[in-house]
Amino acid sequence: MQWNTAIEDFRSYIILERNQSDNTVMAYHADMLKFQSLLEENKTPMNVQREDIEAFLAAIHDLGLAKRSQARLLSSIKAFFRWMNLEGIREDNPSASLEGPKRDQKLPDTLSVEDVNALIESHDLSKNEGIRNRAIFEVLYSCGLRVSECIGLMMNNIYFEEEIIKVIGKGDRERLVPIGRAAMHSLRIYLDEVRSEQSIAQEGQGFVFLNRRGKPLSRVMIFYIVKEAADRIGLRKSISPHTFRHSFATHLVEGGADLRAVQEMLGHANITTTEIYTHLDQSHLRKALEKFHPRFKE
Repeated sequence: MQWNTAIEDFRSYIILERNQSDNTVMAYHADMLKFQSLLEENKTPMNVQREDIEAFLAAIHDLGLAKRSQARLLSSIKAFFRWMNLEGIREDNPSASLEGPKRDQKLPDTLSVEDVNALIESHDLSKNEGIRNRAIFEVLYSCGLRVSECIGLMMNNIYFEEEIIKVIGKGDRERLVPIGRAAMHSLRIYLDEVRSEQSIAQEGQGFVFLNRRGKPLSRVMIFYIVKEAADRIGLRKSISPHTFRHSFATHLVEGGADLRAVQEMLGHANITTTEIYTHLDQSHLRKALEKFHPRFKE
């Protein structure tokens, strides 16, 4: 089987059998043409070996192709040879177990401690919404909550005496998170002076943070509250409610907190997810070396 026939048959397969979109079909087709063009002339779909694919991957890496594009090309190649194996055209699969380049992990945006304080203090505490919103910001930053965890926080999951809250995270996994005294103070004021005076709708019963109609806040509303606060203090970077969570974790790690403890507080199932917060600047690294390494100064 020659390339033209194989690529067209593969194209028909992904259209008819896998019901892929036009854009996906075009991408697969273009990727396979690119793969063919960089192979040696004597290479056909029937005699391509693992080392040929590895040589191709090395070539596109040297050409400076983005890692995302490299990964997509390999995905197309693997799909092509899986199809050949499935159809019995080839008994082996030379692309099996090949791994693509690791994508660069985007570091999350974070806030300085000064910016966090400015955002928290930007609320007008003469208004009920201001008292509520300050409590939301305090809880987001003090506990490192996801926005869904914040709006889903229930009254019976706040333990005032122990100064902890029970959080229901992804997959309904529960975790206990300490809450700071500043956050607890703002939360008490909101509950005593605002929420206790509200008429609460049926669907709002038990939820901590409510809108003016006594219903649970939405994710979108929290986003707008954060954006308005950023505008008030003239913060130029684009932030979201999740930025408080990133800042919580980053400030803990920069302060020397144990990564396992941060993982537990964030509710990450895998510590590799938490390791993204080890993006400390050089000044923190240098200070750590100067303090702990016996021969660093020498």
